[in-house]
Amino acid sequence: MPKLSFRCAKAAARICSLRTAGAAVVAILLCLSLAACGGASLGQGSTAEKPVVLTTFTVLADVAQNVAGDKLQVESITKAGAEIHGYEPTPGDIRKASKADLILDNGLNLEAWFAQFVEGLDVPHAVVSEGVEVMSISEDSYQGKPNPHAWMSPVNVQIYVDNMVEAFSKLDPDNAAAFEANGAAYKAKLQSVKDEMVQKLATVPEAQRALVTCEGAFSYLARDAGLREVYIWAVNAEQQATPQQITKAIEFVKANKVPAVFCESTVSDAPMRQVVGATGTTFGGVLYVDSLSKSDGPVPTYLDLIRHDSKVITEGLTGAAS
Repeated sequence: MPKLSFRCAKAAARICSLRTAGAAVVAILLCLSLAACGGASLGQGSTAEKPVVLTTFTVLADVAQNVAGDKLQVESITKAGAEIHGYEPTPGDIRKASKADLILDNGLNLEAWFAQFVEGLDVPHAVVSEGVEVMSISEDSYQGKPNPHAWMSPVNVQIYVDNMVEAFSKLDPDNAAAFEANGAAYKAKLQSVKDEMVQKLATVPEAQRALVTCEGAFSYLARDAGLREVYIWAVNAEQQATPQQITKAIEFVKANKVPAVFCESTVSDAPMRQVVGATGTTFGGVLYVDSLSKSDGPVPTYLDLIRHDSKVITEGLTGAAS
């Protein structure tokens, strides 16, 4: 008899745990139904359905796909371009999550909506940032809380990969060796892109090594690259870019003769444009943090995101862009 699909076997195990003849019959019927929904009957030699891994945002989905290879089906709750901090899950998101076999979230208070989102769902989840060296937010009402943007360091993402390998191996033990190999190969790419970033940003003169952005999302990248991070607001929220915050950024840019400033793709750059207008500095370009772009955009993968951001920052601070 052909191998039952992963989700069919899981459902049958739950029902058969009732240990009644009636439950066993229901389980068999359920498995037949699930097999039919998959487009092939049990008697037609259907292949096993891949376990579904659901991530909270697109960056995690891309990293997870590199680790999973062709063994798992990886999807993101949020779409390309979505702002992750204040995301509001839809009923469709809840339905999708209830059918998943594993949910991955970043943790570090990034997904404020996540706890409510998974409440009542019988789906395991893993926090992929566990084990990273956390940096704290140093300003505003978030002072002292962990900066959640740990993935902006490719070194940290190597830890994300290790956590994913462990979670995937528990989910699908038969493919543990494949996950381990995929993870090792991807970690080598992460180290390479980190080295590229450091080498590229090392060309920025010492006096210009200040990264001024809208959100304080670049602490980990700045640490890796030896840049001083300055921002208008600490974490994306409903209330941001107060007059006092904008004034503070203007004073810093003037005092330090910062050659270029930047803003993220998922928020309005209007506040930073005020800084540009008041100081005469250059708007250096759009950086990506919380979301990848669509496949035909500038950062369809996480590795592209790091390369893009390091290029834009370098060209902005050295004047190469103009």
